[in-house]
Amino acid sequence: MTKKRLHVVAGPSLEELTPISVNTSKPHTVSSDLFDGQIVAYIKDFTDEEGHTTQSEYFDRDDRQGVTWSIQVQGRFLVPYSADDILFGNTFDRPLKLPWGTSAVLRFMNYVDPTLEHDLQSQTKPWALSPLISTMPHFTHHRVRDSLSDEAPFPGKTSLVDDTSELYLAAEGSNPSSQGSSSPGSPSLGSANMTPHSGISPSSSAMSLVTPRSTAVEVPSSALSKLSFETASQRRTFFSSPEKRQKVAFGPLDIITTDFCYGFISFCPSLSLQLPGGLSFDLMRYWDGQPVRFVCCERGQPDDAEPWGRIFWCVSIEMVDEESDESDGINEDID
Repeated sequence: MTKKRLHVVAGPSLEELTPISVNTSKPHTVSSDLFDGQIVAYIKDFTDEEGHTTQSEYFDRDDRQGVTWSIQVQGRFLVPYSADDILFGNTFDRPLKLPWGTSAVLRFMNYVDPTLEHDLQSQTKPWALSPLISTMPHFTHHRVRDSLSDEAPFPGKTSLVDDTSELYLAAEGSNPSSQGSSSPGSPSLGSANMTPHSGISPSSSAMSLVTPRSTAVEVPSSALSKLSFETASQRRTFFSSPEKRQKVAFGPLDIITTDFCYGFISFCPSLSLQLPGGLSFDLMRYWDGQPVRFVCCERGQPDDAEPWGRIFWCVSIEMVDEESDESDGINEDID
């Protein structure tokens, strides 16, 4: 009987995906004319190509207890974009086989992220996308001032914690980076090893990762004027408004770092979903084998061929047969 295992690939588009290592903290470089950055992936109890179960100290951290997967990305948009036009979520190539109780799952998703928009029942290409700045549980921004090479390595040795102290520099009317452009000689994050400001100690808990954004969170007036938020909840509440997202633009001088990590899906040893209240799903019964893609992309336009716009980066989790894994002709990334 052929055994199956998870396989993780990443790249700057859906057509340019290469294998990446998991649980090694080894960044994978992603570069295109739209985005330049790095990606790392962690999956609890991930089985590698040799059949060994791998672990990462990431899951042992006090502020990541209960987390079962993490996709971390750091980079900069080489073409200026409004924060309202940078989306993150899942896209699929064909209709999904949805289980009973799907309505409960969708209610839970909107509970966690009220800015989520989706058409998971599409008979062509299902999707579920949210503005990146309002959906990410952990988000940092800072402005490039001198050399990219002066920054500390990515990923950091401690967990990512929100830092929006320089976000006001990307706001409308503050000499935003949207006035600039990326030159051919611009340094690459892949070679510069970028990371957010050092000296930030982890303070959030894994449970805060599923705190609903629909719950009113008071945002101090100082945060409204400076766009500097004390917590991720404040940031996500503030940017739940499209008008506020449209007043922030990210370009080549803005370094964005995110950690998309949750614990309600387990990928190993089997794919399953656990919701509050004891509701759980064995997703292997419904998974038809198509990749689970996490994408960062443009907001789609009415004349786009797809429900989403151009891709900035993609991480895809696939199920492969161990016997045929080497037959796809893809070489292991050695960045």
